[in-house]
Amino acid sequence: MSETIVFLDSATVDYGDIDCAPLGAHGRLIKHAITSPMEMPERLKGATVAVTNKCVFDEKTLRACPDLRLIAVTATGYNNIDIEAALRLSVAVSNVPGYSTPSVAQFTMTCVLAFATRLLEYSAASRDGRWSSSPIFTFTAWPTFELNGRMIGIMGMGAIGGEVARLAGAFGMRVIALGREGVRYDDTWERVGLYELAERSDFVCVHLPLSPESRGIIGADFLSRMKRTAFVVNMARGAIVDQAALDRALREGRIAGAAIDVLEKEPPPADEPLLSAPNCIVTPHIAWASVESRRRLLEEVAANIGAFLRGEARNRVI
Repeated sequence: MSETIVFLDSATVDYGDIDCAPLGAHGRLIKHAITSPMEMPERLKGATVAVTNKCVFDEKTLRACPDLRLIAVTATGYNNIDIEAALRLSVAVSNVPGYSTPSVAQFTMTCVLAFATRLLEYSAASRDGRWSSSPIFTFTAWPTFELNGRMIGIMGMGAIGGEVARLAGAFGMRVIALGREGVRYDDTWERVGLYELAERSDFVCVHLPLSPESRGIIGADFLSRMKRTAFVVNMARGAIVDQAALDRALREGRIAGAAIDVLEKEPPPADEPLLSAPNCIVTPHIAWASVESRRRLLEEVAANIGAFLRGEARNRVI
C-alpha cells in the first residue's frame, strides 16, 4: 500500500483500550501519541493522510506538507483547521458527526441527576463523618427534588440535543428548545427565543456548535434572567459560555449551579476561577469519550479514509 497515514495525536482517542488497526487497513500507519506544532511538518513529511483531533492546521503548516491530500478529523468539530487554506491547497477534510451522541447525552443527564439528587454532596457527607454523627438514621442537609415536571431548555437541537430531550422526557421533564427568528421548524419541540429560554428553564443544556453567533451567548445578561434555582449544563464548547460571568453568577448565588465539561482553554490553568466556584461540577472534556464512542469514532474515520482513497465523498467538510 502506497499511502502513508499519520495519526498525530492518538493519545486523544486511544487510552490503551482502543485498537487503531482499522486505520492501518488503508496504508502504512504511523502513530504519535502527541505532536507539537513544531513537530508537525517533519512528522507529516511524505504523508498523504493526516489523522488528528486537535492539532492545528494553519496555512503555513498546510504549505509545509505538499504531499498531504486528506485531513481526517477524529471529531465532529474542525475549527482547528483553516478550511479556506485547505480548499485553496486542494487538501480534503473529513469529520465524524454523531459518533458521541449516546455518550454526551448520557453524561448530560448524569449532571442533571447529580444536581437534582445532590449526589456529590451526599457522597461526601457519607465519607467525611457527617452521616456517622447524625442523631437519626439519615442525614438530610440538602433538599433534593424530582425532575418530573421540571423544564429543560436545550440550546442546539441536533442529534445530541434531541437525544437529551428524549431522555429528559423519560423522566417526565418538559422540553423547550432555542429557536431562531425566520427559521421554520417542525412541531416536535416548542421553540423559544434566547431570553425566554433563560427565564423558563430549570436546566439550560448547551449542545451548540461554536460559531461567531454562539460565542459568549450565555453571558451576564442571559444568566441574570435565569431563575435562582436553575442550572447551566455545558457539554458543547467552552467559549459558548462567558466563563467570568458564570463564575460571578455562581459566587453571588444568582443561579443554583453549573456543570461544565468544556472550558475555553483546555487544559485550564490551575488558577481558573471556575475550578473553585461553588456548586460547579467541572469535568475534563470527557463526556464524549466512552469506550464505545471512541471505537465508533475510529471505525468512522477509517471508513472516511477508505472512501476518500476510492474517490468517494463521505463525511466531507470540503
